[in-house]
Amino acid sequence: MTVTVATLGFPRIGPRRELKFALEKFWAGKTTQAELLDTAMGLRTAAWARQKALGADWLPSNDFSLYDHVLDTSVMLGAVPQRYGAGEVGLETYFAMARGTTGSDEGCGHAHANPQGSVTAGELTKWFDTNYHYIVPEIEPGQSLQLGTLKIVEEYREAKALGYETRPVLLGPVTWLSLAKGHGIDPFDRLDEVLGLYGEVLDRLAYSGAAWVQIDEPILVTDLSGVQRAALSRAYAALSGHGVKLMLTTYFGGLDDNLPLVATLPVAGLHVDLVRAPQQLDAVLRIVPEDLLLSLGVIDGRNVWRADLAALLDRLEPVAATRDIVIAPSCSLLHVPVDLASETRLDTQVCEWLAFGVQKVAELATLAKALNQGRDSVAEDLAASSRAAQARRSSPRIHDATVQARIAAITPQMREREAAYADRARAQAEVLGLPLFPTTTIGSFPQTAQVRHARAEHTRGNLDDAAYERFLREETERAIRWQEEVGLDVLVHGEFERNDMVQYFGEQLSGFAFTASAWVQSYGSRCVRPPILYGDVSRPAPMTVEWWRYAQSLTDKPVKGMLTGPVTILNWSFVRDDQPRSASCLQIALAIRDEVLDLEAAGCKAIQIDEAALREGLPLRAGEGQAYLDWAVDSFRLCAAGVADATQVHTHMCYSEFNEILPAIAAMDADVISIETARSQMELLEAFARYRYPSEIGPGVYDIHSARVPGEAEMVELMRLAQQHLAPEQLWVNPDCGLKTRGWEEVKPAIAAMVTAARTLRSEVAAGSARAVVEGATA
Repeated sequence: MTVTVATLGFPRIGPRRELKFALEKFWAGKTTQAELLDTAMGLRTAAWARQKALGADWLPSNDFSLYDHVLDTSVMLGAVPQRYGAGEVGLETYFAMARGTTGSDEGCGHAHANPQGSVTAGELTKWFDTNYHYIVPEIEPGQSLQLGTLKIVEEYREAKALGYETRPVLLGPVTWLSLAKGHGIDPFDRLDEVLGLYGEVLDRLAYSGAAWVQIDEPILVTDLSGVQRAALSRAYAALSGHGVKLMLTTYFGGLDDNLPLVATLPVAGLHVDLVRAPQQLDAVLRIVPEDLLLSLGVIDGRNVWRADLAALLDRLEPVAATRDIVIAPSCSLLHVPVDLASETRLDTQVCEWLAFGVQKVAELATLAKALNQGRDSVAEDLAASSRAAQARRSSPRIHDATVQARIAAITPQMREREAAYADRARAQAEVLGLPLFPTTTIGSFPQTAQVRHARAEHTRGNLDDAAYERFLREETERAIRWQEEVGLDVLVHGEFERNDMVQYFGEQLSGFAFTASAWVQSYGSRCVRPPILYGDVSRPAPMTVEWWRYAQSLTDKPVKGMLTGPVTILNWSFVRDDQPRSASCLQIALAIRDEVLDLEAAGCKAIQIDEAALREGLPLRAGEGQAYLDWAVDSFRLCAAGVADATQVHTHMCYSEFNEILPAIAAMDADVISIETARSQMELLEAFARYRYPSEIGPGVYDIHSARVPGEAEMVELMRLAQQHLAPEQLWVNPDCGLKTRGWEEVKPAIAAMVTAARTLRSEVAAGSARAVVEGATA
């Protein structure tokens, strides 16, 4: 029996974020398309070479993307909405779908176009329960699907020409259709058309020499409808006869009740996630046909902890003794940093506990060698792995008695506001004195080249603390003065001192470690460095109070205190796996509660606690969701509920489907929630209206993930749509998200238009009220 090693996908961004910088230079017009594509090819080549050298037997191709693999699939199928025009799908169209357009494109004539001809990007939302964002596929009535690109074939041939035999990666048709948005149609009505195109792609891959194709169907770890089940059977009956072997790949959970269906599908191989769902192995071995090649996801593709190789061998040796197997990460390594060797300043002890993408492939190679040649062949590696696992379990740095005592002292009253929302709203109105349709932003302002340069110089020691603080104060004052000038109602300080909305807080909390270059792709060129939560969490000192106090001293208008919520800090970190996530979240909530109370004591009247990632952490199975929502909402309430009635608590959520969790959102008991709705044309508000959501809502009118600048008329129209669902008294006017990734040249006209739009809306409501009074008197 033979054990081989596969990788399901490798980080695309490059060891030093080469893809990010290449994309942003291209978008800025500083490089050519040829130069961008040359950089992309270099990254692919280096990734293949590295994985091969590390010991991978099965290399992926088509795991690379210039922006998003779901968008790549949409373009492959020709699912290009009419607003982007007809014709060949080149990079201009591709990036228009990803980011929108800013020019005066002619002949657009679509509801998503503004009067100047710019076009909105496709909807952006989270990839299952990760922090990776994908562009939602769109299928329009009457649209004829046809092969748009053959990127998957071209990249397979590219690898082959370089001497690498690869297994092309293809997003499965049922997952793609499940993620797709049908404009008045059911995407599954197009199943046969989609399958025909998939068949063509497989034929071309077979003709090019591909023996296997990895076809990803993560939808198989969710609760499937009857339509999805039927589609899976039809899809794989249709796709199994195209000259290539299919490795049906599942991840992010267990197959559970979908396993009997999967066992009947005519595929040659099956990959299962044994990190998220280790319990499924016995059922898989029992039910899956013996002639099916099993790929076992035994190394965590979503977290950074070094594996206990000896413990894994205990599980794998009995399986490897009876059949050929492939061992692999649980999912694509897209979700972890590239290489731990790049970290030169990370805490030495913590570093010994970690494995990034490169190290994970090496771990797999060690396991395969042990399984093929015996444990003695890798005795030194196994001993080092066991020492690291034992050191992490027994480290005194992980457990803090003071934190545990505070957790034990939590009472139910600590999670409850004193008054109901209606009473709080009256108290807040008296204190804040805001107009109808109050305007605000979500928190951050542009992190310009000057801001980033000053931060880098301070980090390197070339700019002393006093000079750096003086620079940040000047940036903050400019931001406050501009907000006053443009006429915003509730201001923010701009967050120029913050590198990232999670990292900034983690750096000031105990129990976190931070990296210098452990970047992970969030979407497109946007990369983040998740903190590493390794121990108990507490707040040694106030984190934001002095910056808020300084900003508020510059203006008579209210300035929001800006915090990141406990659930988002948890979900956007690499989290310790030695205790339940709920326990770690509760610790973070107590630390944020301390900050909330200190802000209020300093005089802050509006405090925003962002929970952008609350929906992201929802388990993929409906039966598991309530337990998560219970502790997630409990954590938010713990950090927010200690303030007085007159203190307005805001929260922010973005780029997620909220419909099924509205009771939980309402249970958070925030006074104001801001959400992303610009790309979806306010569709989310239908659910809030049906639920009779009681509090105030700021539906986004400015899509900050696109470079396009919306005009006043567009924003007014969006808010008119909002008023079809919610009363004017409930509505705020704000962007979709923070503005740190945009430039001031975009932000200033967009926010000015937003403020003007709010004034127009107030005039319309006032005119309507006056008309109603006259009509009532006449009657």
